[in-house]
Amino acid sequence: MRHLPAKYQPLAASIAAALCLSSNATASGFSVPEISTAGVGLANAVVANPDELGAIPYNPAAMAFHDGSSLSAGLLFLSPTFSVRTATGKHDSQNADWFALPQIQGSAKLDGNWYWGLGINAPFGLETHWPINTFPILSQTLPVPSPPAPPGTRMPLPQPTVSSLEIVDVTPTFTYAVNDQLALSAGADAYYARSAAVDTSVARLRGEGWGFGFNLSALYSQGPFSAGINFHSAATIDIDGHYRTTDSTLVMLGVPRGSPFEAQLDLPWRLQLGVRYAFTDRLAAEVDWTMTGWSEFEELVAKSRANGAVIAADTNEWDDANALRVGLTYDITEATQLRVGYSYDQGAQTSEHFSARIPDSDRQLYAIGVRQALSDGWEIEAGYLYAHNNERDYTGSRPYDVNNPNDINGTNAIAGTYESDAHLIALQVSKSFGTR
Repeated sequence: MRHLPAKYQPLAASIAAALCLSSNATASGFSVPEISTAGVGLANAVVANPDELGAIPYNPAAMAFHDGSSLSAGLLFLSPTFSVRTATGKHDSQNADWFALPQIQGSAKLDGNWYWGLGINAPFGLETHWPINTFPILSQTLPVPSPPAPPGTRMPLPQPTVSSLEIVDVTPTFTYAVNDQLALSAGADAYYARSAAVDTSVARLRGEGWGFGFNLSALYSQGPFSAGINFHSAATIDIDGHYRTTDSTLVMLGVPRGSPFEAQLDLPWRLQLGVRYAFTDRLAAEVDWTMTGWSEFEELVAKSRANGAVIAADTNEWDDANALRVGLTYDITEATQLRVGYSYDQGAQTSEHFSARIPDSDRQLYAIGVRQALSDGWEIEAGYLYAHNNERDYTGSRPYDVNNPNDINGTNAIAGTYESDAHLIALQVSKSFGTR
């Protein structure tokens, strides 16, 4: 691959800094696993649940355990807060107070033992806005000064500012009921990254793109016991967009003020296993284990669309992350169900490649929800989840490497103590057509 000339390497650093994402998510990395209101109320422990319509987005094989067809529509309202204490004091991310994400799922019974489903949700996302003075403003002498910049010219190192990304997943699936106890499902994941925005103190980037993967699932239910498995493959989203230089030193060096670029965003695979047991007609418990393959998120590469030169190649090298989730359902009456849940999720980001744009850490999730059945197949659901991230203190162990300006991870520019939490509220309405 062709690489950018040395005098453009400061721009490469700014692009690399911009491509290091930051998260508003409630699981490891920039994942948002809450894809149904039932999932919110049960801390996402629903992959083995054959009874709730809200389990279908987590395990499409659950369609086979619901007679007839159904349609569910809802919204997830998410309010994250981020703060960091640096050498310049304590700073709060200035993102919007609340965000709304879609939760839509439809299913239909076909001929024989076949079912068809279509879901729309947002399993990945971020929104962070660090003020410009959040991190100490560092600068470096340009490695290869070039006229008209005189020798010794210094420029600020790029600081993360705005990061915004919402990835919508459209999931058509087919389910086959092998018998009354076992169902298998397969489908596609069509990911659309819309209005991607990642900025630094010296550059702004905007883009969008599509990526594709597949999903497989199975659900077994016999008497009070059920077990489920769901797998989503890794996928790569091809981002096309435009960057704009905002630093006068870069402009003086002859870097174009604006230019189209392309980049690849690798999404992780996701594996969820669960077992559920109904102790009585009213009380049931589920335990799930989830692994997210963040090792797929190894490198972000940005290229100029004009000549194919590599503008930046930023290394992440995250670890795969585990989560343990527990959910309880209790039917207060035949029509009213109470839900509670707890989850412990590992962070994915290693200390060697820590980034202020993703101040990832282990976190705990506490959830509660309710489902109310109405007449004629209607039901309404509500859920609340609180996610608390463990405090992460990062002091910065390596100075900025002027010979490798693409590597902004591990620099003293991002040293600080990071704290974050999030509140989630989900509301959903469902309609079943046929006997459940």
